[in-house]
Amino acid sequence: MYLKFRASQSVSLSVDTPTGQLQHYLRQPQRLVYALTDPTRVEFLGGDRFRLKMRPLNFLMVSLQPTVDLAVQATSEGCLQLRSLGCDIRGVDYINRRFHLELKGYLRPQATATGTDLIGVADLEVGVDIPSPLDFTPRPILEATGNSLLKSVLLTIKQRLMQHLVADYQRWLTEVEVNHTEDWLVSVPASSV
Repeated sequence: MYLKFRASQSVSLSVDTPTGQLQHYLRQPQRLVYALTDPTRVEFLGGDRFRLKMRPLNFLMVSLQPTVDLAVQATSEGCLQLRSLGCDIRGVDYINRRFHLELKGYLRPQATATGTDLIGVADLEVGVDIPSPLDFTPRPILEATGNSLLKSVLLTIKQRLMQHLVADYQRWLTEVEVNHTEDWLVSVPASSV
């Protein structure tokens, strides 16, 4: 029995900063990837591509550990677009051959009167051929369990984003300020300091 599971999650995060600065920060996709997940679970593949080893997921009696290849691209307006390129399920060959994962999302800054809001949406879809003996489980139970699992994955990503992205943005602002000050000191003749 082949089933599809779907989940969607939106996020709106207020940041007390000018939109231009946040757009510049968002043009560095690797920062978002490392803010969304444990950096020890991410492998940089080059360019805009990353490999994410997810935590094990339990679906009824089966434990799955997906490894997802992602493309994370930044537009000139500072909008980040994320999409899956492929997925591998380690340890369960039967499911790996019959498993499809598609992840699409974006995160974009939107100017407000008091700063900037980050607005985003992530859509996750999984298709899988259910192995025996799970195929004897009633379809509504399988669908409810699968959709709930995907919702929990996206909720975890949203919580990490809200906890870690603003903190990383603040670190980045400090780094930019320090580098700008160092560049200014190097460019000023010694006699004028």
